[in-house]
Amino acid sequence: MIRYSDEEGFIKPKGIKFRDGQDKNIKLPEVAVLVFSRHLFNDVVEKFQCMEVGYISCANLEKNVYILKYKDKEITFAMAGVSGPHISADIEDLNAQGVKKFIIFGNCGVLDSSIEDCSIIIPTKAFRDEGTSYHYVKDTDAIDMNPKYIDEFIDLLKVYGFDYKLGYTWTTDAFYRETKEKINYFKSMGAITVEMEGSVIASVCQRKNLDYFTFYYAGDNLDSTEWEERSLSGLTNIDKKKEVMLLALDFAVKLI
Repeated sequence: MIRYSDEEGFIKPKGIKFRDGQDKNIKLPEVAVLVFSRHLFNDVVEKFQCMEVGYISCANLEKNVYILKYKDKEITFAMAGVSGPHISADIEDLNAQGVKKFIIFGNCGVLDSSIEDCSIIIPTKAFRDEGTSYHYVKDTDAIDMNPKYIDEFIDLLKVYGFDYKLGYTWTTDAFYRETKEKINYFKSMGAITVEMEGSVIASVCQRKNLDYFTFYYAGDNLDSTEWEERSLSGLTNIDKKKEVMLLALDFAVKLI
C-alpha cells in the first residue's frame, strides 16, 4: 500500500550541485531537454556549444547539466534518469534551479508490432503500474498525459517527415516483470507502448504545475511470441535516433 499525502515534502529540492569555479547562483534556461540515451546525449555535447554549469547527483552517480546553445537559443540540457524515482528527482532539482518547461524523450517498447522501429509515439494517457506517481497525485489507475503542445509537435513531425502514432502507454518499474499476462491486459486497455517514466513525468509536472511534453521513439517489440530487441541497443539505428534528437531540440526552440 502507498499512503498518499497532500502535504509538501519534508525534504525540499535545492537545485543542482556545483564544482569549484561554477556559478552557484546561476538560473537555468526555462526550457529543458532531457534525453535518456547516453549516446544521443554525448553526441549533442560533442557537436554543439554546451557550457557545463553543474551536475545532478545521487549516491553513486553524477550527471552533468549544460546550457546548450542551439539556433541562437539557450536550452537546459541534461541526461534523464531512468525509472520513476530518478526522473522525479531530476524534474524537482532542475525546476528548483529555474526550469519551467520540460521536453523528455527516449526509447520505449511497443505492444503493437505494426509500429515501425524508431517511429514516434505520443502518449496521451499512462497506466500507473509503478510507485512514484502515487506520491504526487491521488490514486487512479491512469493519468492523462501531454495536455499541451501535441498539435505543435505534430506540425514539426510533418516537417521532418516522421511516422507517428498517438496512444496510451503502460508505465512499469519492473521491466523483467513485463509478463505475457500483463502485456495482454494493458493491450486490452488500449496501451501501445511500455516504458518506465511516463506516468511519473505526468504526475510530478501536474503536482508542481509545470509544462512538459514527453514522447518516445519505438524500440523493442513485445507484440510477438518471443521478445524482439529491434533497436533497443543504443547504437542500433543510431542515425535515425540522432534525427529524433534534433527533432527534440527544434521543438524546444519553438517553446522558448
